[in-house]
Amino acid sequence: MQDVSVQEQLQQILLQLQRLEGQHTDPVAQILLSLVPLVGIIAGMVVLIIFIRHYYATRRQMIEAGRFPTPTIQYLRSLALLGGILAISSGLPLTLLFLVVEGISYPLLGGLIPLFVGIGLLIFFSLSRTESEQDR
Repeated sequence: MQDVSVQEQLQQILLQLQRLEGQHTDPVAQILLSLVPLVGIIAGMVVLIIFIRHYYATRRQMIEAGRFPTPTIQYLRSLALLGGILAISSGLPLTLLFLVVEGISYPLLGGLIPLFVGIGLLIFFSLSRTESEQDR
């Protein structure tokens, strides 16, 4: 078996992808592929609207029952921590992959944007400590 370096393997894969890119695909497949982002965005908006309505109704019922909901800053901090970790864990590998494959170019933004969003969320998490946490 020949020893082939990782860089040579990546170059071979890139050449194969470029060859496939040059082949013409079926117009029906192109139309279906162009509809995927549109359907994803619409489905995401529907899920978001349902979540907001459910959250509002739940909080309203808790207030009417005399049980006041817990402070939302704790939930916001937890969400920022979770989102930050997830964004960094997806942005860092994408950044490294695009850096190796494409070098410093526009596709690198596909990894840098989630990476810095995650860093920003973790900075928010660390700066938004409550007074009881700062006393510790």
